[in-house]
Order: sequence, then structure tokens, then C-alpha cells
Amino acid sequence: MIASQISRRTVLRTMAVGGLALAAPRLARATDAAPVRIANASGAITLTMTELMKRKQFMEEMGLTPEVMNLADGSKITAGIISGNLDLTTMSGFGQTFAAMERGGDLKVLGGAAELATLGVFTTKPDVRTLKDLEGRTVGTGAIGALLHQLMVALLEKYQVDTSKVRFVNIGSSVNAFKAATVGTVDAAPGELAVLEEPDRFKVTMLEHGNMALELPDYTYQGAYSSANIIGKKRDVLVRTMAAYAKLYRFVQTPEAKDEFLAVRRALYPNAPEQENVAQWAVIQKYKPFAVNLTLSQQRLDYMQKLNVELGVQKTVLPYSTVSDMSIAQDALAMIG
Repeated sequence: MIASQISRRTVLRTMAVGGLALAAPRLARATDAAPVRIANASGAITLTMTELMKRKQFMEEMGLTPEVMNLADGSKITAGIISGNLDLTTMSGFGQTFAAMERGGDLKVLGGAAELATLGVFTTKPDVRTLKDLEGRTVGTGAIGALLHQLMVALLEKYQVDTSKVRFVNIGSSVNAFKAATVGTVDAAPGELAVLEEPDRFKVTMLEHGNMALELPDYTYQGAYSSANIIGKKRDVLVRTMAAYAKLYRFVQTPEAKDEFLAVRRALYPNAPEQENVAQWAVIQKYKPFAVNLTLSQQRLDYMQKLNVELGVQKTVLPYSTVSDMSIAQDALAMIG
């Protein structure tokens, strides 16, 4: 069965004790506003997008009163949705959901968020220049089968690297994995492509074919998912939520968003150099990773499931109709035109 369920009280206690701040403004709820409870990933880009959503009030425009929290542990997001204590996630890795569905978990992929992984594989080792050089080396990732590990395996297998000869080290987030690579704790690790925009700040080299945004175009980095139970009870709320995020994705990938994006970055990371903020903006404009049309194809979902099967975390590829409900995204797009 799925990881142990979490109660509503546990979710609230996690938010208070763990410092996971609500991203929604404390506004008086209009009588016709519908509450929606969202848990997303906790990476820098996701936090920036959450704050930008708050400032633009796209959710409020859709008649919603959002409660948004950010969690580093994707299993807690999954458990919260299955238990009904969360309505959905709109921006998190979702490779683990297919294995959960195979074990009977009530989950449905609703659409995409970041369709591309804006990550590269970096090293400080002068004798590590290609992906093949990683055989016999250590690579920093997350847990086996988790997002970072799955990405690295997909990339290595594309270039016929024997992954049985690579020692994957569970470090956690891409931020921590990249830090480990910069100090030589591991031989290589994924890191944000934005570091390429700051060549004088980071003394790292990206491996040949290490750009995941270019090399893994079919891997959906983040998506939205909920459960069939919640879809049945709150379909209209889910549609309006997805519509708000589609507006956010469209806005942030236009030149008009630059000033507000940079203002959010400065507020969230006051000690970060301005060059870092500009670099993050440049990467978004260059790769345009966000799913402005929300829907994810069968090809994309099958691709991720096949990776799960190869890694042994899933037995078979489940039918597209079983693992997804793209009608939510389609109706959301119809709302905003």
C-alpha cells in the first residue's frame, strides 16, 4: 500500500512547526470563493512561482481561496491527496504516482507544470568530461527511483552508460546535490542551468550532453495530480485551479513578467546576487519550460512509466486512461481562451 496517510491536523502541524508558510494571502473569504488546498515542491523556481501567483492573484480571479504549502518530501504530497487532506498538487515531480496507482492508490495526473527539466550535469573534476566518464564514479542525486535519480538514469541510458557501474549518492534536492559537486564530495551532480549564465561565480563544467532540457525533451519534470475521489467532489475547483496556473505559466514566459519575476526573487532571496536572479529569468525565457497548454500526451506519460519499469519501481505500464484525466486541463484552457 501507499506510504502512511497524513491527517489534516498533521498537515497543519507540519506547516506551522516546519516553517512551511502558507503562500496564499490572508484575505477575508468571499461568500462565493471556494477553498482549495495545494501542496507543491519546495525548489527555488517553485517557490518563486508560488509567490508570483500570490502577487498576481490569478487564483482569486478564478473565485478561489488558496492554501498553498511547499514540501520537500513528495511522498507526503501523495499521501495527503490520497487521504483527502489535500486537493491537489500543481507543481511537483510525479514519477512516483504511477507506482502508487499500480498498488491501488487513488491518483490521477491532471496535466503538466514544468515540461522540461532546466538542469544540467556538472562537475569540478578535470578528468570527467563525458557521461561515459561517470562509470566508476559517484553521482549526487535523490533517493533511488526519485526525481533526480530517475532523470540521471534516463540521461545516462540514452548515451549507453552502464548505470550499474555508477554509484548514486542520495543527497536530496538538486541544490544540495549541486553543492556536493562544487566541493568535490561527489564526482558530478545535476544543477540548475542558470549557473551557466554565471561562469565567473561557479567553477564547474557541464558534461557533454549534460543539458537535460535539450537531451530529455520527453521527460516531464513537474506536473499536477489529484485523485478520482477529489475529482468527483471538487471538479470545478480543480478546473479553476488549473486555469489559474495556466495563466501563470503564460505570464512568466513573456517579457512583460521580467520586473515582477525579479522583484519576487529579490524578496525571497535577499542575499542572492542580482546576477543569479537575472540568470534564472534568462533560463525561463530561453527554454520556456512551463506547460502553457497544460495537457500531457500519452507519449509523455508512457515514457515516464517505462523508466519506472526499468528501475524496478513499477511492474507494467498502465493505460493512459487509468493514470490521467486530461479533461480537467482541457476545461481549464476553455475558461481562459
